[in-house]
Amino acid sequence: MTTNLQSKFCRASVRNGRWHVPSLTIKSQAAVEGDVLEKESVSINEESDYGVVCMHHVGILCENLERSLEFYQNVLGLKINEARPHDKLPYRGAWLWVGSEMIHLMELPNPDPLTGRAQHGGRDRHTCIAIRDVSKLKAIFDKAGIPYTLSHSGRPAIFARDPDANALEFTQVDG
Repeated sequence: MTTNLQSKFCRASVRNGRWHVPSLTIKSQAAVEGDVLEKESVSINEESDYGVVCMHHVGILCENLERSLEFYQNVLGLKINEARPHDKLPYRGAWLWVGSEMIHLMELPNPDPLTGRAQHGGRDRHTCIAIRDVSKLKAIFDKAGIPYTLSHSGRPAIFARDPDANALEFTQVDG
């Protein structure tokens, strides 16, 4: 018996009591050639499938909420999700929309050192945001005086750090 599940995020089917989920592996090639997609099948045991849908949010620590909001709102152009509670938590924070997911800024002490970190954010813990045009973001960073590095692999991606040295990757996607 085969049961199909389709959404805007994935296509999956159940065959012989096991989930089969096609996934996409993106291979980096020169920007001129574009992305090459290769399909593969991943089996998920129906008993252990607890229903992963998508990434909901990423928590990012900040020392000063206003300074971080200046960066995330005014440089990156992210909008606050007013529906998320920020007054019910024992610390200050804000929820910012990133497409249909969110960043949760939390004004809490950061256990990570601010200095001595890898210059290239791809060699540090980082959050990756899919964008449509790396060159436009590069121009925004240049205008704002924000330091960045480009992807070492040659794919269209740019890495920067927020005011609290949290590494952010912005990778260019089609669509």
